Amino acid sequence: MSDQQNPVNPETLLEFPCKFPIKIMGERRDDFAQIMVEIVLRHAPDFNPESVEMRASSGGKYLSVTCTILATSKPQLDNLYRELTAHPLVKVAL
Repeated sequence: MSDQQNPVNPETLLEFPCKFPIKIMGERRDDFAQIMVEIVLRHAPDFNPESVEMRASSGGKYLSVTCTILATSKPQLDNLYRELTAHPLVKVAL
């Protein structure tokens, strides 16, 4: 199969554009989800903030926020993950 028939990026095994869920975990605070959405929107301006899924940990100390974006490239995802993981409120981004 030629590259034109299979547009999968060999570095990521993803075919762009694609829906890509990003799970962000951090300490539970009132503004955590809003701050994460602002970061996601900088890298994926067409992201719909109303689609955010949130779940508190069983003890209530941590919050996970899942944002599913329309990923357009590996650099876009790399830059988004870099900004998320550099943020002091973020413990893990998957």
